[in-house]
Amino acid sequence: MKNKIIALLTLLWLSVVCCFAQSNTIKDDFKPSTLNQPGQEFPQVNSQGYVKFKIFAPKADSVKVSLGLGGRGGTILSKAADGFWYGTTEGPMDEGFHYYHLTVDGGIFNDPGALNYYGSVRWESGIEIPAHDQDFYALKNVPHGKVERILFPSKSKNTSLPAFVYTPPGYSQNQSVRYPVLYLQHGWGEDETAWANQGKANLIMDNLIAEGKTKPFIIVMTYGMTNQVKWGKIRDFSIEPFQTTLLDELIPYVDTNFRTINKSSGRAMAGLSMGGMETRTISINKPDVFEYYGLFSGGVFAPEELKNKDKVKLVFMSSGSKEYPDRVKTAAAKLNEAGIKSVAYVSENTAHEFLTWRRSLREFAPLLFNN
Repeated sequence: MKNKIIALLTLLWLSVVCCFAQSNTIKDDFKPSTLNQPGQEFPQVNSQGYVKFKIFAPKADSVKVSLGLGGRGGTILSKAADGFWYGTTEGPMDEGFHYYHLTVDGGIFNDPGALNYYGSVRWESGIEIPAHDQDFYALKNVPHGKVERILFPSKSKNTSLPAFVYTPPGYSQNQSVRYPVLYLQHGWGEDETAWANQGKANLIMDNLIAEGKTKPFIIVMTYGMTNQVKWGKIRDFSIEPFQTTLLDELIPYVDTNFRTINKSSGRAMAGLSMGGMETRTISINKPDVFEYYGLFSGGVFAPEELKNKDKVKLVFMSSGSKEYPDRVKTAAAKLNEAGIKSVAYVSENTAHEFLTWRRSLREFAPLLFNN
């Protein structure tokens, strides 16, 4: 009997080891990242989300990639005789977009094989891990809106400031139609380019409109002045300069130069991370400007903070499942109990990253301007 038990335990142990080994086998189906520079083969991504790097640095003594799970969140590369450094992330990355950079002998550089995106207060390399639900932000054969860069006058800054404006398909054809507006903010370390580039906001909207899932509306994306403070000093951030620019300069310019619905019922504001904090703060300070609010990984509202709650049409709060999902669900429940329409959304298997925020926009947009 004792021998049978030992044999059974041995078989169980072998099966566990076998399953563990199979689950940790890296599939050799790597393909160049979709965000590579033209003609560049590396970095590469496989179907499991592992990333493989190849960097030419023949005189370097060490090369590390900030992307990855090992070595304080990075991947340490190994040097080969041909002068190239090779390495693969220790585990699969979350689906979606990620910033990263190289550290070569202590200096920070971008990967020459990848396209660059503004984040972390610098132009960083970018990589896309294909998501199982990426169809909602894919480039499709549907009518497309237009994203244009504008310069609006700012008396408070004594200059002109940039913004990007998305106008939906058909905006130019039918001159009699007026549209509501979503003012959509980026996070700390980013700028007005983030939502169109990393966030794919225009493609998300094009696809939703083509599928009849949302009403067409304009999106305005401008720099939120978030990078005036260093990371870790966010509590020192002053909202007043941006609040003045947004409310007294940008909104009047947009209402004058685009066919908008120029009243609070035709305006929404949302933002990711620190942009959500800006949305929350401005909505509390100036409750008569917007009637729809979205906080994407950007904190939560308490019922007593919304001073003009009778005019609030919607409060949308989201987070990744690896962030604080229970907090947004609890906050939404309290708002609804107080008679303020609120929706909580949790992005599964994501953290503080762009797939969380792309999904948040997908869920938020159909809820806007339906009253």
